[in-house]
Amino acid sequence: MAKPSVVQDYRHPQPGTTSTFTVDEKIRREVWNNGIKKPKGYTVSYHANPEMEQMHFGQKHPMKPWRLTLTNKIVMAYGMHDAMDIYIPRAASSQELKDFHSGDYIDFLQRVTPSDNTWDPDSQTYAYNTGDDCPIFDGLYNYCSLYAGASLDAARKLTNHQSDIAINWSGGLHHAKKAEASGFCYINDIVLAILQLLLHHPRVLYIDIDVHHGDGVEQAFWSTDRVMTLSFHKYNRAEFFPGTGALDTTGPLNNASPGAHHSLNVPLHDGIEDAQYIKLFEDIVRPCVRHYKPTAIVLQCGADSLGGDRLGCFNVNIKAHGACVAFVKKFNLPLLVLGGGGYTPRNVAKAWAYETSLCIGAEVHPNLPAHTPFLEHFGNEKTLFPKLDLTRYENKNSRVYLESVVMGIMEQLRYLQGAPSVQMQHIPPDLGGLRDDLEREFFEETEERERSRRKKERRG
Repeated sequence: MAKPSVVQDYRHPQPGTTSTFTVDEKIRREVWNNGIKKPKGYTVSYHANPEMEQMHFGQKHPMKPWRLTLTNKIVMAYGMHDAMDIYIPRAASSQELKDFHSGDYIDFLQRVTPSDNTWDPDSQTYAYNTGDDCPIFDGLYNYCSLYAGASLDAARKLTNHQSDIAINWSGGLHHAKKAEASGFCYINDIVLAILQLLLHHPRVLYIDIDVHHGDGVEQAFWSTDRVMTLSFHKYNRAEFFPGTGALDTTGPLNNASPGAHHSLNVPLHDGIEDAQYIKLFEDIVRPCVRHYKPTAIVLQCGADSLGGDRLGCFNVNIKAHGACVAFVKKFNLPLLVLGGGGYTPRNVAKAWAYETSLCIGAEVHPNLPAHTPFLEHFGNEKTLFPKLDLTRYENKNSRVYLESVVMGIMEQLRYLQGAPSVQMQHIPPDLGGLRDDLEREFFEETEERERSRRKKERRG
């Protein structure tokens, strides 16, 4: 009897005949099971730089770039990347950042080091509002230029018609001002991206569903009718950051200013529920689009508006949050989708992964794939849709109150004399200077009218 050969040819098992799939084979299976494929009739691009995920604000700081790692791992575990154009964007240059931010502020961010963390009123750290909520950490400038670069890249893909929906979950940092950090935000990537869009689009609608008011974006475009800002947020002037965004804050008070009635705010109380949130969002966004007629939309998807968030106070679940993305997508306008706040990383990652699936039109199954990296981080909640009601807030948003908010927004929209018609030209990067010029012109015109009125009265 012949002895079997010691060396035998290895035969690779066929897919489906063994449970020892490679990760790639498991992802292929997810793609097949979820029917994930390139959307028909439109293109989705996904902008993510892995360097961002390595940044660290500090052990006790609520902002965790780690949430981006979890988001990207879930997106790839489902195989959603198969349906999108994936880009690793470059960092924004200092000159690109200076298109909105002051040169001195950018120069400060470039040279500052963690040893400069101080709250001395005479220091630049104090002057630029860094060192407390906005700590100085290793790699700060690189962090800022990376997330801003991703938003700029996404905006350019839209204006070049390379994409119809562009996603950057690292962006959406809406509190940063022209020469000041604020609310964990150092560079306002949203403003920079909108400036890019305005080079090609006459009107941009900015929608913000972060639990905090989008004050930095509102302030940047306060005096122009080229951008309408619409923010849904918790409002309490004395007790909730940033204390701005009242219903009657709608832009410059004088109707002669182009920006009058173009800054819309939806102030909410604690504990708003899913059905209320979805209805309110649709009842307000629909007429805003109808009246303003934007040619592009920027949607900031801050996930601190989810229930159970470390810094939030709403009772909104992931599907309700995602319903806002799905509704905006239906307008079939160029759409820039950004991240924002969100301080319970496991829930942030699930929300943004789900909203990615909505952008590509895929219906993924709720159970996180077993091969998802860091799956143990999700504990017993290995589902895309956990119940976010472990910490519930009393719902203080009555039907009457929400109806009054909708009526207030409708009143502001009635002031609009149709969509503004603009001559396409270069957008002045110094929006602060532009605002000053407009206000100066307005006061000069007002004084001239007043002089003419007095002259007529004397003659009479």
